[in-house]
Amino acid sequence: MAFIKNLFDRNFLEYASYVIKDRAIPDLEDGLKPVQRRILHSLFEMDDGKFHKVANVTGHCMKYHPHGEASINPALVVLANKELFIDKQGNFGNLFTGDNPSAPRYIECRVTPLAKDVFYNPKLTEWAPSYDGRNKEPVLFPAKIPVVLALGVEGIAVGMSTKILPHNAVEILEAEIACLTGKKFEVYPDFPTGGYVDVSGYEGGNGKVLVRAKLDTSDPKRILITELPFGSTTESIINSIENAARAGRIKILGINDFTTDKVEIEVKLARGIYAQETIDALFAFTECEQSISVNLLVIKNGLPSIMTVNEIIKYHAKQLVKILTNELELEKKELLNKLHLRTLERIFIEERIYKGIEKMKTAKGVHDAVIAGFKPFMKEIKPRGISDDDIDHLLKIPIRRISLYDINRARDEMEQINARIKEINAHLKSIVPYSVSYLKGIIAKIKANEEIGGGKRKTEVGSFDKVIAKEVVKSDVDLKYDPKSGYLGTNVSGGKIAEVSPFDRILAIRKNGMYTVMELPEKAFVGADALWIGVADKDTLAKTVFTVIYKDKDDGLPYIKRFIIEGWIMNKDYFLVPDGAQVLHIDTRTKFSFTVKYVPKPRLKILLEDFKAQNYNVRGLKAGGIRLANKEADKVKI
Repeated sequence: MAFIKNLFDRNFLEYASYVIKDRAIPDLEDGLKPVQRRILHSLFEMDDGKFHKVANVTGHCMKYHPHGEASINPALVVLANKELFIDKQGNFGNLFTGDNPSAPRYIECRVTPLAKDVFYNPKLTEWAPSYDGRNKEPVLFPAKIPVVLALGVEGIAVGMSTKILPHNAVEILEAEIACLTGKKFEVYPDFPTGGYVDVSGYEGGNGKVLVRAKLDTSDPKRILITELPFGSTTESIINSIENAARAGRIKILGINDFTTDKVEIEVKLARGIYAQETIDALFAFTECEQSISVNLLVIKNGLPSIMTVNEIIKYHAKQLVKILTNELELEKKELLNKLHLRTLERIFIEERIYKGIEKMKTAKGVHDAVIAGFKPFMKEIKPRGISDDDIDHLLKIPIRRISLYDINRARDEMEQINARIKEINAHLKSIVPYSVSYLKGIIAKIKANEEIGGGKRKTEVGSFDKVIAKEVVKSDVDLKYDPKSGYLGTNVSGGKIAEVSPFDRILAIRKNGMYTVMELPEKAFVGADALWIGVADKDTLAKTVFTVIYKDKDDGLPYIKRFIIEGWIMNKDYFLVPDGAQVLHIDTRTKFSFTVKYVPKPRLKILLEDFKAQNYNVRGLKAGGIRLANKEADKVKI
């Protein structure tokens, strides 16, 4: 058994770790889940400037992703609909209506220039074998911007989940610039469906936001929904409005959906109902207003980590400086290598060193002849000198290239290389301003792309209070009770005892001293001659003192119990008095007087006795009653 338990524990931990790190949670460094990273890697490998069938991209990606096309196709569509890193052609679905995309064989995509700028640098990318060992895939892309904030992501792993809202790409980059220059910054979510967002409870990505649809109420007899709250579609919005109308929460004549590339849902109002008085009901009872809880969980340095938006901006500002420094140093190294080789080639050809190897009959003789030829020019090729690899390179120069060698062109090329090296050195000395200029260049590219709206914010940030359904709905439902049959509800033939709302909960105290709190019933049995029926509002009940006068089942002695009902579990029965006791009276007044009549007995002279309820303390609901007298009670008169 111990062996099996250890095996189970080990296998479960491995599975949980795999799901968390390699499937569901994005990495902080490049902001991508593994399937998204593999899709972009496939697009980089296939890139030739033309569109590719999504089915072909999926097939290529299956070399790297072990879970098949069923997970690749939806991930590619979602990534393409973000409109940042993948150009799309064909029907990729509709974010507004929720319509599905066409089959992968009918739609096409390609990687965008922005994706190449942000992710692509094979020489700085760490590589690992693919799942079958036949290919290599990137461990992480060296991303230059906070991709995880730009895309937004939702994922459920083992024991943890993440929900990161999308943000405006331009605002993210501007915040990164502010971070690099030591200025304050603040970034809030921006949704592709537009609408409004209240970020007062956002808490840096670990709180919640309130989102609303944008409504046009210029016509008092109809409401136009022109932008959707995040997470909703036109279909889900319409269904929620129809459900609210059927429940009597709002009164409408009909709904028309004219949505194309822009949202336009027309809600026609019933006679006598106007737009301004219906707005709150739409927010309270439909998907026009929603609260979204967020949790900014990412993989950082191989471990799950909860971060804030500002922390991610600061992390990527440092990462950008590091990546650009590495790129510049790599380019400088390559240019120095190229300059060294061009210098060797110029000397080798201009000084006709190649003539010295014509009479050599051995490889060693050729090697020595080249070294001897370069001795007078060692100052020009210091500090590197000339290596065996350099000699091999020179000996491989074709005769045609030697005969057509253009000295002036070679010198111009070397001057350009030297100028670029000087420019790189200047950038390395001022790496932060260089990083800022890079980000400004990316911002300019995004603003120039009209297909994604030029990077303009789509969601309006505002401040508004959540509409509480109880505060919007009217108390116009008749609650009825038949004391003979004992039935209570809205569909009962008895007399009306109160007007309530559909959201009210009802407190019923039965004749036997038992009470229950229930949802507003159509028809529920509470027993004949119920003692008390009312709305179970916690605020009201917290201020209401109940007084119960009862007599004990064994000796008939009278007791008084005063208490407040502060909490309950729905549809659970609670006893106010001991089991079997007879309730003589129940009251909710703070002060009142009552008279107890005793059962006549021999030698009992006083049969009536007056009491004041306010003279007795309010005690806990579970506490026993206070005995009024040592005489058997008959009844109580108020």
